[in-house]
Amino acid sequence: MTAMTTTIPLTLLTGFLGSGKTTLLNRLLRDPAMAGCAVLINEVGEIGLDHLLIERIDEEVVLLESGCLCCTVRGDLARALRDLSLRHEQGALARLDRVVVETTGLADPAPVIHTLMRDPWLAHRFRLDGVVATLDPRHAAWQLAQHPEAQRQIAMADRVVLTKCDIASAEELDLAAQQLDQLNPAAARFESRLDGIPPGLLQGMAQYDPAQRGEAVLAWLGAARAAEVARRRDVFGRAAPLAGPHDAAIATHVLRFAAPFDRNAFFDAIDLLQQVVGERILRLKGLVAIAGEPKPTVIHAVERERYPESTLPEWPDADHDTRLVFITRNLPRVSLEKAFVAMCGVAPRAD
Repeated sequence: MTAMTTTIPLTLLTGFLGSGKTTLLNRLLRDPAMAGCAVLINEVGEIGLDHLLIERIDEEVVLLESGCLCCTVRGDLARALRDLSLRHEQGALARLDRVVVETTGLADPAPVIHTLMRDPWLAHRFRLDGVVATLDPRHAAWQLAQHPEAQRQIAMADRVVLTKCDIASAEELDLAAQQLDQLNPAAARFESRLDGIPPGLLQGMAQYDPAQRGEAVLAWLGAARAAEVARRRDVFGRAAPLAGPHDAAIATHVLRFAAPFDRNAFFDAIDLLQQVVGERILRLKGLVAIAGEPKPTVIHAVERERYPESTLPEWPDADHDTRLVFITRNLPRVSLEKAFVAMCGVAPRAD
């Protein structure tokens, strides 16, 4: 088996203060399908678990009726993950199928992701399954205009859950959709109401896992939706100005290359971009065609950190172009194009 199929998937749950993140987590913890999941919550976060508890393992770990474990993180996330993994390896935990980490409402997701990337011990045992961000459409305009943390939470997400949709107005939902189109059009979207968890929210999150189907890989990449949003802007212009300065700062660029890359030249170009402008690359996802290799290489990076590349067993569709999705802050598309031309001698397709 590949390392990716033996590592434990970790989902990062983020969202601004009051966006409904804890309510969503409570609902997830009641789901029997979450058996074998460990949840790490920040010590300053409040979550009503009393009605869900059936056994206290120690002062920090409780076992829930659903079979989930819930741990309080008192400081170092890396230490908490190591402790969980060691408990499982030593037989103290019967199951450890998934980990969900809930951040505080003001947290930047990047440091959590960097923890997984930088620590070789953790990287051997856990993989980032995806970033889920909650957004309350009733307050989205103000929060995204006033708080850079809220912008980064949405921009770095693989999936965005619009919460409290049963009490939001049609105008609020429409404006929230416009803001998502601007900040992160590649992210999959879900709507949450009082009647439960959005169907399929956590299933198939590891879209770049070789075990996943082609449709899931393409959904994780999100290139088609991002390109469609860009085309709509080109043809119709922006539907409405967005509140705050983030609409000009954060952008999604989809680069497609028909010619395959020399492996060394491609990764030299990525390394250079991360060294020079890494703080402006919020997320990078891609399927890469390498010369002489019939299977696509998957690349996944956050700012200056990059996961080790992996190879899919086959292309997810008939299109074998390289597709790179950059979510950037104050980094124009032309700068990315010039880097690949200069370092690789390959220019992206005009479309």
